[in-house]
Order: sequence, then C-alpha cells, then structure tokens
Amino acid sequence: MKRDRKGILFPCLYAIVYAVSLLPMRVLYGISGLLYVLIFHVFSYRKRVVIQNLSRSFPEKRYDEIAAITRDFYRSFCYSLVEILKSASIPARLQQEKVELVGREVIESYLKQGRPVIASMGHCGNWELLNVLPVMLSANVNTVYKPLSTRCVDRLFLKIRSRFGMNMIPRQVVARHLVANKENPSVYLFLADQCPRGEKGVIRCDFLHQETRVFPGIERLARATGAVVVYLHVTRISRGKYRVECKDLCLDPARAVETGITDAYTRLLEENIREDPGGWLWSHKRWKR
Repeated sequence: MKRDRKGILFPCLYAIVYAVSLLPMRVLYGISGLLYVLIFHVFSYRKRVVIQNLSRSFPEKRYDEIAAITRDFYRSFCYSLVEILKSASIPARLQQEKVELVGREVIESYLKQGRPVIASMGHCGNWELLNVLPVMLSANVNTVYKPLSTRCVDRLFLKIRSRFGMNMIPRQVVARHLVANKENPSVYLFLADQCPRGEKGVIRCDFLHQETRVFPGIERLARATGAVVVYLHVTRISRGKYRVECKDLCLDPARAVETGITDAYTRLLEENIREDPGGWLWSHKRWKR
C-alpha cells in the first residue's frame, strides 16, 4: 500500500472519500456519532494516552473533570473526521462559513509591507478547515507539512488540503522556499506542536506542567528572513463552526531574545488549550520522548 505500485489505490480511495463527502452534513454528523461509539467505547483508541496526557497537563482537575474532557475530545475528534471528509467536495463559499477569521487585515497589512508572515498554531479545533485560507486572504498561503509514510493517504490529504489554492511545502525545503520567495511575500502556516525527533537543536520548556521538547524551526526561519510571526488562536464556537483570531507574536525577530519566539508560541498555545481543553489533539503522543 505504501508504494501503490499499480497506481490504483489512490483513485479508488479518493473515489470512496469523494462519494461519502457528497452526503449532507447532518448525515455525516450522524456517522460521527457511530464513529464515537466505536473509537471511544469499543476500541478505546489511545484512551490511555489521552487520559495520561490530560491528567499530567491538568493536575488540579478531579477525575470526573478529566473524564468529561476526554469524552469532549473524542466527540470533537469524530466531528473533525467527517468535516475533513466533507472538505473533499464542499464549495469554497460553504467552507468559509465554517471559519470566522478575525484579524485578517493584520496579516494583509504585513504582506503589503513586503514582509512574509509565519502563521503558527497548534492542533486545536479542526485545523484542516484552514485549507480555505487562500480564498479568505486573497494571498499566497503555504502549509508546511511532513509527508505521510502511506503514499496514497498522503496524496489524498494533499489533494484535499490544496483544493482552494493552498500550496503544500515539505518541511525539508521550507527554508529554501521562504528565502527564494522573499520578493513575493506569502503566508506560511506551521502546526508547530509536534514532538521533535532527536536532541540536536531542541529547546526545553515548561508546557502544561511538563518538561517539553520543542524544535525552534519557526524561530530560526523568522530570524533568517525577517518574517513577521503571528499566532492563530482557534476557538470552537459550535459544532462545525470555528473562530480563528490572528495574534501578533513577534514583529521584529532580529531583536527578540534567544528562544523568545519559541517561548511566546508555547505560552499562546497553552492559553489556547486551557481555554478549550477538549479541542486539542490529546491522542498525539506529544511527550513520548
């Protein structure tokens, strides 16, 4: 499956996903309820990881509070799955209705000044719906991503994410791309809350009551290119509705203190998570190393 030698797996997979995406949203949310029962109650998908992460991150909360956040996370996770499926066919106009972008003029003003913008965020809410940002900003928007090991699944996500003009850039070449396009400033979207591999170059910080390793890629790129860094604060308004607020994180990277940009990012991300604990991706093994 990883190599897809005959080239038939991806067309078959995409045809199935596209056909399911044509179902009305109320039907898809009904399917998400079934997925919740299967993932949470039947298979207990990473439930131990989720409860452990929550308990260590919120030691002040009682067991019943942790249990409530756990259920909220799994419901949100299942909603996100069907919303991603819908993204395979939904028109841009309807996708925009799901995302309220607050402060877009902030990003657009920096682009008009000729400065690239690094938009950092975490796995909060349904980050995949931000594939519509190129339409909402009327600007070049790039997402930095790590290619998936399963080739046809990787192709599927690339197709869905790029439907509305999002340019997908493998993380290995993002520095080269940003430097090469300084004369044509764009937005670079980073999901920067993953667990870095190895020890070289990482920063250690206190994040959600735990010593956490962070790779300072955003900080290094900002300092090298003079890019403005903003944080995208995602809030769940209701099922299928999200508010994304642009917050200034660092306007002058050259003058920022050492690790200052990374520290500011982790602080804003923690505030985002504490505001809506069930909306973060707790099944991710963030502290496995």
